[in-house]
Amino acid sequence: MSLNLVKKSLSLPEHEFNEVLGLGRMKGFKTLIKVSEALERFRKAVVHRIEEAEEVELMDALGRICAEDVKALMDVPPYDRSAVDGYAIIAEDVFSASPMNPIKLKLVGRILAGSTPSTIPRIERGEAVEIMTGAPMPLNANAVVMVEDVKVVENGIEVLKPVHPYRNVSRRGEDFKRGEIVIKRGVRVKPWHIGALASLNIRKLKVLRRPRISVLSTGDELIEFGEELKPGKIINSTKPMLMALLLEEGCVPLDLGIAGDDVDEIHSKILTGLRESDGVIVTGGTSVGVKDLVPEAVKRLGEIVFHGLRMRPGKPTGAAVSAGKPIFMLSGFPVAAAIGFEVLVRPILAHMQRCTIEPRPKIRGIITRRVVNPPNTRSYVRVRVFESDDKVMVEPLRLTGSGILSSLTRGNGLLIIPEELEGYDEGDIVEVELLQPIWRGDEK
Repeated sequence: MSLNLVKKSLSLPEHEFNEVLGLGRMKGFKTLIKVSEALERFRKAVVHRIEEAEEVELMDALGRICAEDVKALMDVPPYDRSAVDGYAIIAEDVFSASPMNPIKLKLVGRILAGSTPSTIPRIERGEAVEIMTGAPMPLNANAVVMVEDVKVVENGIEVLKPVHPYRNVSRRGEDFKRGEIVIKRGVRVKPWHIGALASLNIRKLKVLRRPRISVLSTGDELIEFGEELKPGKIINSTKPMLMALLLEEGCVPLDLGIAGDDVDEIHSKILTGLRESDGVIVTGGTSVGVKDLVPEAVKRLGEIVFHGLRMRPGKPTGAAVSAGKPIFMLSGFPVAAAIGFEVLVRPILAHMQRCTIEPRPKIRGIITRRVVNPPNTRSYVRVRVFESDDKVMVEPLRLTGSGILSSLTRGNGLLIIPEELEGYDEGDIVEVELLQPIWRGDEK
């Protein structure tokens, strides 16, 4: 009897029939591609963009993506003002000033910070006005001599040091000129942007809406944290970690729960995620084992862009698109999933928002022991970075399995070994991406 007739007589779904006969699984990946090539392919395939904008109060814009170019509607500062406490003068009066040749100027008034510019008097050659930091410059004055370079005398001052024109003067518009772009579209708003916009009296800002990303875990063995742990079950730590990473990236994570090892259930939950969000992250079921059913479910929804990377950990990582939206297929192991998020999810989130991905801080240090890299593989080695005798040391952690979450909590950096390198020898200078601050002294 043919296999087709057997399958028909058993009335089993494709994946269950293959499981019975041991077909289509445990054969390894057909092809593995480089991380850079995979990311390039994925970027081209993901055409879905976050376009909708919303107006928020300025203080609520922190960390959001600016939705439009913001231009200055006025000059900042709005007038020439003193940058120091001192005396406003005409610079040409004191070009020859020195302690041996003090130049005497007549003191004709005082200007305090907050004075209305229209009430500020004009000074003439040979005159000076006492002025405070931030106060408007008097008409015709073009420099400020600092208090320590002046000797106060009867009816005036003696200047002991020359100043050049506009010395110690903050010029009108030197910070921002009217019409100048202050913050560009696609920039993630930082505290200094808040300060700049506040200086322009801008109270509200248009920002992109937050990306909505659904997260689904797969596996009959999984339970949610907080549930009773029974024999044979595992607490799902990967999903809450990924949702936290999404929050850190300014996204709105949607929890799709846990799907059992059933193609139809996985397909249904991913479909729900695609309808309700801008993309879906699926964890588990992405390798080549009997119960690795995610690729099969995803094929029903769209096109698999790649499946299998020359990467450690996270070789089973894959990606697909459905109607231009991304489907991330990450390992069910938490560390491999975290690396997959760093390598794949963060860049695609930036791509969807037309913004630049923010680089992790990096530091160079001395590696404490030899690490070997498999051929043609990009390895992400968890390391502990610490200071010792005024040197930065990089210690590779010995427990580095894909499921060892403590390799992230005990470590504070990632050593990325590119495909073309066989590894590093003890004592080599290496560059590390920092995930947490450097440990110092007895913190190690």
